[in-house]
Amino acid sequence: MKVLSIFGTRPEAVKMAPVVKALSRERVIQSLVCVTGQHRLMLQQVLALFEIKVDHNLDAMLPNQALNGLAARLITLLDPVLETVKPDRILVHGDTTTAMMAALTAFHRRIPVAHVEAGLRTGDLMQPWPEEMNRRYVDVVSDLLFAPTTRAKANLVAEHLAGRTVVTGNTVIDALRMTTQRIAQDEQLRKRLDAHFPYLKARQKLLLVTGHRRENFGSGFAEICDALVKLSRRSDIQIVYPVHLNPNVQTPVLAALSHLSNVHLIEPLDYLLFVRLMQHSHVILTDSGGVQEEAPALGKPVLVMRNVTERPEAVSAGTVQLVGTDSARIVAAVARLYDDDAAWEQVTRRVNPYGDGRAAERIVDVLCGRSTQEFEVEKFGPAVTARLPAKILQ
Repeated sequence: MKVLSIFGTRPEAVKMAPVVKALSRERVIQSLVCVTGQHRLMLQQVLALFEIKVDHNLDAMLPNQALNGLAARLITLLDPVLETVKPDRILVHGDTTTAMMAALTAFHRRIPVAHVEAGLRTGDLMQPWPEEMNRRYVDVVSDLLFAPTTRAKANLVAEHLAGRTVVTGNTVIDALRMTTQRIAQDEQLRKRLDAHFPYLKARQKLLLVTGHRRENFGSGFAEICDALVKLSRRSDIQIVYPVHLNPNVQTPVLAALSHLSNVHLIEPLDYLLFVRLMQHSHVILTDSGGVQEEAPALGKPVLVMRNVTERPEAVSAGTVQLVGTDSARIVAAVARLYDDDAAWEQVTRRVNPYGDGRAAERIVDVLCGRSTQEFEVEKFGPAVTARLPAKILQ
């Protein structure tokens, strides 16, 4: 069986890496990889980290490319690849424009689609935009739906979709486990990684910030920056913010925060460095989807700068809190976790509902026609295998 995995961004690459690695070990599967290359440099770093060979690189991004232009370009570039490769099925991940257009292109050629991380929903097509619609479309045309949680599976069942649904856990926990084990086992690697953060002070607890969502452009980022300015006045906080390259993010962030001594605005990090920075953090403030899954596995409280999330399991489990983009609300939520040790401890001891590190194994079992036991957090327990001993972080 010939399987073509298609992805384009760094988060997609991280979450697909364990699947691609597992596919490469199967004799009955010819595994091929096609990357569309939205995040060129960051994507290449992930591919190198996980030693993934690329068979087709489309280099789809153009300067200042709008979503419609990207969508049209993707389908034009992907169709000849499908014509040449003639895969028995394609694998796509998540909610990106790449995932949607790859699924559409395959559907037009009657090629079966398997969707990794299927079934996530907010119920609002505008939040996150356009990802909510992208994911729904991919789910509709997929014949295999790999849901990370039982709640995601319930969403798919409620929509009466035709594809077979299997709960696998989230592959990001597989990737995180692989990465943290590598860090834990290599002291020299830890030293090299930590050398990238010479400005970190032991007496100040790290607030790690990431933000890039389109729905937060404009007034949302203005509020976020106002909150960070206020938080920077605290003597016990140091803020590190890897700033996304999008001008809609860089312009307001640099204007508001670049002059503050305890706010470190840095370039986007490769995955290995970002995992290490998460390990050093006390609290993580983000609008990212993947961080909501990764940080709880590292025992880190997460405050999400969104009004809704397609990952409600962590909110229910108490590892994640939605704070929106209101400046006062963000400041209050961060202050509580810095001022109340009991509240911080309570969050860090919660169960992470997103996986046990065997999601890729389950996905490949299904693709190969083998039976597999679905992931259930109640059965397998919290996904704490990625958490490192405290001594490793010192």
